[in-house]
Amino acid sequence: MIIKGIVFIAKKIDELIQREISDEGLIKERLMALQLKFEMDEITVEEYDSQEDELLDLIENIRLNKENDQ
Repeated sequence: MIIKGIVFIAKKIDELIQREISDEGLIKERLMALQLKFEMDEITVEEYDSQEDELLDLIENIRLNKENDQ
């Protein structure tokens, strides 16, 4: 019974992660939050550039997947 519960929770966590990395709107929100952190000097230029690149790559992958699905 406990193992089934753990498997269920793991599947739900995976679903949430997949939704987050496949939702362009959420990624854009993260980009805006990142920009704000940078403007408020909470992160360095290097941190900003690195995280921005990752988020822009996610958006590009989402768009490519949508094109391939059509």
